[in-house]
Amino acid sequence: MKESINQEQEVEKSGELADETSNSGNLESAESAKNEDSIAEEAVKQDPLKKLQDDLAEAKDKFVRLYAEFENHRRRTSKEKLEMIQSANEELIKTLLPVADDFERAEKSFKDKNDKESEGFFLIQNKFKKILEQYGVTPMEFSKKSDFNPDFHEAITQTPVTDEKLKGKVVDVIEKGYLLNDKVIRFAKVIVGS
Repeated sequence: MKESINQEQEVEKSGELADETSNSGNLESAESAKNEDSIAEEAVKQDPLKKLQDDLAEAKDKFVRLYAEFENHRRRTSKEKLEMIQSANEELIKTLLPVADDFERAEKSFKDKNDKESEGFFLIQNKFKKILEQYGVTPMEFSKKSDFNPDFHEAITQTPVTDEKLKGKVVDVIEKGYLLNDKVIRFAKVIVGS
């Protein structure tokens, strides 16, 4: 019987120990919860400043990206506008090039370039050439016997040549080529030696 009483006392003591341990565990968890709450409160106190800094950094980033996009758009539209103006001129100039060819053919038909009858013609021809030059139009300058270049020449036909040095070279120019601001607007029509 003493043994059963001792066992009961031991069980009671172990129960009390368990209660104390659970109470101390509860106390520790309550303390850690309080610590977490105080850390969270400090974070909340610091968070508005951090949040504002993050918002400011995000706004700066958006601003920089938007500004860069605007600058790219501005450059692109100004470039497109310039190209559109040049291409509009290009079409007009292409239609006027046959007139320049006619002036050159008419010039060749004059036997005496110093007589008074041809003076008016040459004034008009010079004025026309100056207008073309003013808008960036220049005739292609190359000599006969220069190498055939497909970037500037259009071969109409080939002709047999006796001199081996003339093979692959320009033998004759049928129609002059023209450049508009260093861009080919009409290829020179040439005869190539073969």
